Amino acid sequence: MLRSYQGKSPIIPASCYVDPSAQVIGDVTLGERSSIWMNAVVRGDVHSIRIGANSNVQDCSVLHGMRHRYPVIVGDWVTIGHNATVHGCIVEDACLIGINAAILNNARIGEGSIIAAGAVIPENTVVPPRTLWAGVPGKERRTLSDADRELILQYARNYLDYTAIYLTETDGK
Repeated sequence: MLRSYQGKSPIIPASCYVDPSAQVIGDVTLGERSSIWMNAVVRGDVHSIRIGANSNVQDCSVLHGMRHRYPVIVGDWVTIGHNATVHGCIVEDACLIGINAAILNNARIGEGSIIAAGAVIPENTVVPPRTLWAGVPGKERRTLSDADRELILQYARNYLDYTAIYLTETDGK
C-alpha cells in the first residue's frame, strides 16, 4: 500500500515493483528498478527515506528514520535481506544487508560491504568500505574480495529479474 503522510506522497518510478502487501508511507523516493517486497515497511513519516536505483528491500524488512535527526539513505545496487531493520542510517552503494540484521541510528555502512545475517550494527558505527561485519554487536571480520563484490551485485541482479517478472504478471500493480 502506498499512502501519503502530512501531504508527502511516495515517489515510485514505473520501473519499480512495490508488492501490494508492503507499506510505503510518506516522504519516500525509490530509484529506477528498485523493489519493495512482501510485508516490508518503508515508513517515511518521521524523516525521509531515499532508496537508490536497482536496490531491493525484501520481505518483512523495516526502514524508518529518527524524527528530526536521521533519515534513511540507501544507495544503488543494495540488497536488504528478509526481516532486516534499517533505522536512521546510511547504506552506501553495492551493499548486502543480511537476513534479520539491524542497523541502528546514525550508522554508516561503507560502499561494497556485507552486514551478515543477524548482525546488529550499533548507533554511530562507521563500517569501512568493502568489509564484512558480523555478530552482536557487529564487529569487522575481514576485508571483502572482488568475488565478494560480484556476489553482492548478483543478489541485486537477481532482484532485477524478479522485479521484471512481477511487473509483467501484475501489470505494475
